[in-house]
This record gives sequence, structure tokens and C-alpha cells, in this order.
Amino acid sequence: MRNYKEKKHGIDTRIENIRKGITKRAAAMKAKVKKQGFQFKPFSEKQKKVLTWWCSASPVKDMDGIIADGAIRSGKTLSMSLSYVLWAMSSFNQQNFGMAGKTIGSFRRNVLFWLKLMLASRGYTISDRRSDNLLIVSKGNTVNYFYIFGGKDERSQDLIQGITLAGMFFDEVALMPESFVNQATGRCSVDGSKYWFNCNPDNPRHWFKVNWIDKAEEKRILYLHFTMDDNLSLSERIKARYRGMYTGVFYLRYIEGLWRVAEGLVYSMFDEDKNVTDKCMTGAKEYNVSVDYGTVNPFSANLWAFDGKKSVMEKEVYYDSREEGTRVDDEAYYKMMDEMIGDKKVTFIIVDPSAASFKEVIRKYGKYIVKDADNDVLDGIRVTTTMLNKGMIQIHESCKNTINEFGLYCWDEDSGEDAVIKENDHAMDSVRYYCYTFLRKRLRWMY
Repeated sequence: MRNYKEKKHGIDTRIENIRKGITKRAAAMKAKVKKQGFQFKPFSEKQKKVLTWWCSASPVKDMDGIIADGAIRSGKTLSMSLSYVLWAMSSFNQQNFGMAGKTIGSFRRNVLFWLKLMLASRGYTISDRRSDNLLIVSKGNTVNYFYIFGGKDERSQDLIQGITLAGMFFDEVALMPESFVNQATGRCSVDGSKYWFNCNPDNPRHWFKVNWIDKAEEKRILYLHFTMDDNLSLSERIKARYRGMYTGVFYLRYIEGLWRVAEGLVYSMFDEDKNVTDKCMTGAKEYNVSVDYGTVNPFSANLWAFDGKKSVMEKEVYYDSREEGTRVDDEAYYKMMDEMIGDKKVTFIIVDPSAASFKEVIRKYGKYIVKDADNDVLDGIRVTTTMLNKGMIQIHESCKNTINEFGLYCWDEDSGEDAVIKENDHAMDSVRYYCYTFLRKRLRWMY
């Protein structure tokens, strides 16, 4: 037990030092940007439309809102957020406005930091009351109040009830529940109020596509579609890098900016010549295990080697009780996993968070540290897709069950939403847990 505690303390210290280093570098970068001021790049024609559509000389100034969708890194968010506040400050005084992201944290990170710098460079005074999630923006005798909301689930609509707004800005609206958006737009009862929607595409049957984009003319909404070519600050080299990150439905959505159905194989980019190896890793810096727990369903555990740049799945345990004819308990699963690990020093056992009983068995023996897997299915698949496509993960040829599932794991085309068929998915869940919970964070700068 003492060795276990010392090992855990060492890992915690290492992670904390990494976190402090990242925080220090980020603070230095922010300080530099604030000192120099925001350096505007030339705006594309589409960004100029976003920035001026509401102006008095615009032929579409009487529209009730604007939607900007399309590719990642296409300059939507910067131009939309700046235009929203410029419109509000030019059209109203002493009014309340709303701004929302999937979470308040993501909105502050992705939108608000840069928005505050842009506004300051144009002579606006900003007071950010973080405890109230309130941004007070002033210039001359004009003062307006911008409340920040998170729209991550159905309960989010309760947060916005009761307030009267003169405008609402939604960043990544396709990630929000319809109830929250309906509640927020219903709060915009001030004469002259407008809506601003910003997002990357999703399933063409998504509620926002069906009820807003497809009805944009009926709802008097200006619709603009963006590609990476609409962001003049991106070099061709950077655009090529992004194009190389995605395949399949994620390429169509994030690079082409199209609303497309997820269909066919989930990992259609899996290539045995590229992603399967006959060698174990030499010079591995770290080992981890990922586990998808099952009793009636198969139990899948994988041993991963990591050298700081890529990972190799070196071993697997795959036990299907229905195929084997015998159901085993958690103690037997633990023994299988422990034998697979052998003499390797493992940092974490990454386990499906719902596998409470199996996690307790691991903790009972005190040999390994348990880490709950991040079980975001769609984002996990997206990250795993990128890592397969870029050769960041390989599977040892002995891991036959995992290799087999890559060729069987499919989207559920009849579900009406982005969902996978719950068959041939146990090794795939284990792979996803490792990529999204561990590898994504270790390779965050490369990724």
C-alpha cells in the first residue's frame, strides 16, 4: 500500500507540474497579447458581410437574425462575436443581451478572451464580473450588459427564464438542446432585437438544421456558409494540415462544412498497412490499460505503450461469455488483466465510469490506479478518427479481436441521429476511452 501511495503521489506531482507549466506559458502569451493589443488581419468578403449586415445602408438590415455555419477555422466566431457587440452598442443603450456557448468555460475560452481584446482595441471599456457571468461594455455615454450562459443540457433553459433581452448570440448552437435555444430566443422581446447563431454542421436531421437553417427565409434570417478560404489569416500549409486530420463524415462536416449523415463504417480510414504493426514499441515512456467492462457482453482490455509521440496497443484481453459458454466474475477479469500487464509499470487503468464493481476490485488490490474514462461517444470517435488518420495509434497484429471490430463497427443510419450500432463495439469503446481520456491530453500540442 505504501508503494501504491508513493507511486500515486509521484504521478499527481508530475501532472501538477505539467499543468503549472501550461498555465504559466498561457498567462505569458495572454499578457503579451494584451500589451500589444489585438492585431486585426484583413477580413474576407463573407466576414465583411457578417460585420455590416445590420448597418443602415445594408439591404438586409431588417432581417431578424443571422446564421453562420460551415467549416472549422473559417473565421465565423471572430467576425460574428465582434459584429454582435458592435451592433448592440450602436443600436441600444442600457439594455441586457445574452451570449451562450455549450458551457460558460468553453465560451470564455473560445470567444470571450479574444472578443474582449478586439473591443478594447476599438476603444470600448469592458468590466468582466466573473461571479455574475456579466460583461459590462461601455463607450462614451453608451453602456450595455451582456450575460453569459451555458447551454449544455435540457436544464439549461431554467437559467435564462425571466430575463428580458435585446439580442442573443449562440456560439456552437448545434451542441445545445432545442429547449434552451427556444427559451433564449423567446426572451428577446425588446423592439429591434435580433438573433445570432454560429455553428459547425451536424446531422442533416438535426433540429437546428430542420427548424432554423431550412426555414431561414421564413424566419427572416440571413444565412451565410463559411469555408476555410473565408479566413484570410490561415496559410495554405495550415489549411492542408486541417484537411489531413479528418476523413469520412468528419471531413464532410468540419472541412467541407456540410450537413451530412454519419453512415457506413465508423472507422473507414482504418488501414491495416498503416495502423497494424508486427512490432512492440521500443523506448516506451509509459504504459496504460483501457477497459470496456461487460458481464453478458464481452469484456475488452488493452495494454497500450506510449513513447511521447504515438501509441501501440501491444496486447488485448477479449472475453465473450456467450461465446465461451461461461460467465466469470470481476475477480477473474482482474486476473486476466493482471496477466496481460505482466511486469509492465502501468500509469492508469482507464475504465468505463459505469463499471463500479470492477473498479472496486482493482482498488482492493492496490496495485493499479483507476481512472474514469471520458465517455463522450461522438467526440471520442472524432478524436480516434484523427489519431488513426495521422498514424498516432497502431494495433499489434496479435490483437485480432480489436482489428476485427474495426471492420465491423458501423453507424446506425436508421436512428435519426449520430449513433453507432451497439454491436461489435467493445474493443472499439476501449480504444476510444484510451484515445479520448489519455492520449488526447498527452498529445494536445500535436493534436
